[in-house]
Amino acid sequence: MRARLKAPTEGGVRRKRKAEGAGVPSPLLDDALAERLAAAARDPALLREPPTPQADGPIYVTKPFLPPYAEFEPMLREIWDRKVLTNGGPYHHEFEARLAEHLGVAHVALFNNATTALIMALRALGLSSGEVITTPYSFVATSHALMWTGLTPVFADIDPVTLNLDPKAVEAAVTPRTRAILPVHCYGHPCDVDGLAAVAERHGLKIVYDAAHAFGVRDAGGSVLRHGDLSVLSFHATKVFNTFEGGAIVCPDAARKEQIDKLKNFGHDGETSVIEVGLNGKMSEFNAALGLLQLRYIDSVIDRRGAIDAAYRAGLTGIPGIACLDGVGEVRANYSYFPVLVGPDYPIARDALWEILKREGIHTRRYFHPLISDHPMYAGLPSAGRAGLPIAAQAADRILCLPIYPDLEPEVVARTVARIADPLRT
Repeated sequence: MRARLKAPTEGGVRRKRKAEGAGVPSPLLDDALAERLAAAARDPALLREPPTPQADGPIYVTKPFLPPYAEFEPMLREIWDRKVLTNGGPYHHEFEARLAEHLGVAHVALFNNATTALIMALRALGLSSGEVITTPYSFVATSHALMWTGLTPVFADIDPVTLNLDPKAVEAAVTPRTRAILPVHCYGHPCDVDGLAAVAERHGLKIVYDAAHAFGVRDAGGSVLRHGDLSVLSFHATKVFNTFEGGAIVCPDAARKEQIDKLKNFGHDGETSVIEVGLNGKMSEFNAALGLLQLRYIDSVIDRRGAIDAAYRAGLTGIPGIACLDGVGEVRANYSYFPVLVGPDYPIARDALWEILKREGIHTRRYFHPLISDHPMYAGLPSAGRAGLPIAAQAADRILCLPIYPDLEPEVVARTVARIADPLRT
């Protein structure tokens, strides 16, 4: 059964997608752990047994994967010896080329972070005034980028199944001042790209996708990053693929990449000519070197996250009032988050469950609560009222993201599931 916000639902099970292209085996992703996760997914009863004693230290909602330091050290030495730290060094150029190949896209422009990349993407498309229709159900950086660019966010409601922007709500929000649409592939699940493209075509609008959650996600036609005029990735430490900090803009052609490369370098066109108002958005050699190493492991990392996803789903199935979000037909998912919706038929409120898990050292997150439109810098906008965003408001009040990262122990999954199954246990 799919999670859907228009009516209370019970635990849903997403059909298991076949993992593709396993990456390089990692000493940090051992086979024994994978086997224990698979056993938990095959036998959900293992996840409902009395919980094991609390592990040392808190369990956070995510933890960054890092490759073996021994593999990174020679690259650090190379950077030290070259003394080329930034401004498009050798690792930067190699990472751009290898990343575009891995993702199956034409061109990639690397950035120091995704927020800067999002601002520059809007700037590259000539968007500096007017309205942009976007989702209230995201991290604040999505709308902050609009404000930094001089654009006015107009919030539209989300789809009750995918929690992505609803094309019908977007259509209803279009005015003569609308210039673009800024959707988010929430939790890495693709938006209704065809529906949004149809709205954009009817009204002559640009589309910039905030694809911060969508690294490596593919639909039937290929990379989900190919959609829209531009897509923006995040390589923040909390993301599936990280370079400590970092981001990128996926560009459809060489001309757009050349423009964006100038924008992220203060608008320079050569040594003495400045042709646009740019800023410093360049990725350093240290970040690019880590990115190259991460590419060796990312397929294995995603496969492991998929095994954790399957274990959670097996354990949570049938718990009244708990609904797992379904995929939307991705050919390759990335399992960037594990969100559940806590419905009205669950014995306690979402926030009470959040508190119980936190006291037991399991730090879940209420992504995304509150809504962007609830924050004071946005609350006064005409589109910000919760009455006009009923699905988003309901999602914000019910969502809970459970811990998921590649080396998460199945015992932690079991402890989390057991507590959710019996929240009133003393």
